[in-house]
Amino acid sequence: MDDLDRRLAALSPERRALLERRLTGASGGAAVAPRPAPEVPAGESENNPGFSLFFFSAETGDVAASKYDLLLKCAGFADRAGFEAVWVPERHFDAFGGPYSSPGLLLAALAATTTRVKLRAGSVVLPLHDPLLVAEQWGVLDNLSGGRVGLSLASGWHTQDFALAPQAYERRREILLERLQELRGLWAGKPVSRLDGAGQPVELLSHPRPATARLPIWLTSSGNVSTWKAAAAADTHVLSALLEQSVEELADKIAVYRKARAEAGLDPAAGRVTVMLHTYVGATLEQARQEARGPLVRYLLAHMSLFEKLLARTGAIDLAKVTEADRRTLAEMAFERYFVSNGLFGDVATASAMVRRLREAGVNEIACLVDFGIPAPTVLDGLTNLHELARSVWQSA
Repeated sequence: MDDLDRRLAALSPERRALLERRLTGASGGAAVAPRPAPEVPAGESENNPGFSLFFFSAETGDVAASKYDLLLKCAGFADRAGFEAVWVPERHFDAFGGPYSSPGLLLAALAATTTRVKLRAGSVVLPLHDPLLVAEQWGVLDNLSGGRVGLSLASGWHTQDFALAPQAYERRREILLERLQELRGLWAGKPVSRLDGAGQPVELLSHPRPATARLPIWLTSSGNVSTWKAAAAADTHVLSALLEQSVEELADKIAVYRKARAEAGLDPAAGRVTVMLHTYVGATLEQARQEARGPLVRYLLAHMSLFEKLLARTGAIDLAKVTEADRRTLAEMAFERYFVSNGLFGDVATASAMVRRLREAGVNEIACLVDFGIPAPTVLDGLTNLHELARSVWQSA
């Protein structure tokens, strides 16, 4: 043992901890060690899907900071409880999803306050962005988080979003797949060709180099089976949702995806399927219904308004003929569908039945959308019940 080893061995536990904090760069007042992550259950396996949290709130009368406060608190819970990931979307120019115009910035905040939960974008609208910037910005986050980044990539759909890249709208689906390959290459350290400010061709690499060698990529599908086939051909995972499709329809698409992967010479089981579900697990079935009904109906009305704007621009509907009573009736009907068969609602027992259906359909990860308007204290209380549900799944055979 040399002199340095002897001096280190002679330190008290308190002085050793102080030295470790100084060596790792802690500064500013009394350093506080992060709470240790719990022993993470086995979670997702061949038979048991993992659980994640998903965020997609609409702007309401409160300030955006309150939405972010809920996001931070929920992410901390997910990190401690052994959940798989936290997902945030990319949305622009509308109150619906308005707090989420910059998923990378929000996830950077989570990188600083969590230690193990994965940080994922659901989704990056890739036709709006140069893959060089995507690779650099998310490479920063991958380093900050210790390699916890994952991206679901989407083609985009609302014409208003493409004010950022109007020339990309018509070919957005093709551009998505082209840029996916460029992004994947950049992440792996391959250069791309561009013209510089003088109009001269240059070969460029993205910096910093990411912490992970291969970027986990999903393709986002609202239900179109062609996207599932494209994901199989591109060797990506799939992020989908139970919006207008049933569990049975979802199972059929998962089967198409697995078959297409096998035909491409890829391991069918290596492609993961993540499904987003509006979620609130209460103490009882009736309490869950009472807490979720009003907020979800208002949320669905806001979602409906986003679609109406697009359809009105294309001349598909005459908004003057759509009454408020019509909208309300449609939203109430949608609530019943979500609560009974297209969401994760009820108490632990009733929600378990939906988890079993998703597991049998081939789902690998359930991404629980929790910020659809239920008051924040109630959302946080509901996470305890959701964790109980997750634990029951993790512990099942």
